[in-house]
Amino acid sequence: MSHRIVLASRNRKKAGEITSLLAPHGFEVTPVSDFPTVPEVVEDGHSFAENAAKKATEVAQTVKCWVIGEDSGLCVDALNGAPGIYSARYSGEDASDEDNNDKLLKKLDRVSHPQRGAGYVCSIALSDPTGKVRVAVEGTCRGRIIEQRRGTGGFGYDPLFLIPEFHRTFGELSSVVKQCLSHRARAFARFIPMLQEIAVEIE
Repeated sequence: MSHRIVLASRNRKKAGEITSLLAPHGFEVTPVSDFPTVPEVVEDGHSFAENAAKKATEVAQTVKCWVIGEDSGLCVDALNGAPGIYSARYSGEDASDEDNNDKLLKKLDRVSHPQRGAGYVCSIALSDPTGKVRVAVEGTCRGRIIEQRRGTGGFGYDPLFLIPEFHRTFGELSSVVKQCLSHRARAFARFIPMLQEIAVEIE
């Protein structure tokens, strides 16, 4: 038996990652893009957790389904945590991954390699159909920002985010490896057992 959950994201690559993480546990993920009348959620929270909860709650109240809200981004030590919650729109509201990566490289142009530490953060919230948040977790993954892109996999800042233990960026590592190491994978490793506990409530 599969349990249907709506994902409050229109990012196809992100939806693909989350679908892969949840499918083995009997959960069917439907992206919010399948509900064309659902308005965009204004991400005006002050943290990843606030934005994740807002996405989950507002979409759940609209579609009357169980909804996962997820917010994630990159926090760079030398930039005092930037781009942070503005990761997806670091270089503007309609920024592409390439635009954001270009801006990040410019910001770190004079920063030495040892000072380029960074962390990916992923916050997840699960709302019931009434808009009440029932589960909230967060996962992180530490790495380093390199001087030029490597690899074509992943999305966002993945080609610049080096995992020191592997000497590879997320753009170079396979999706199987990333699903074990990433901030999103670590957040979902905490999230899934909690989700399973209330699965009987999810149709």
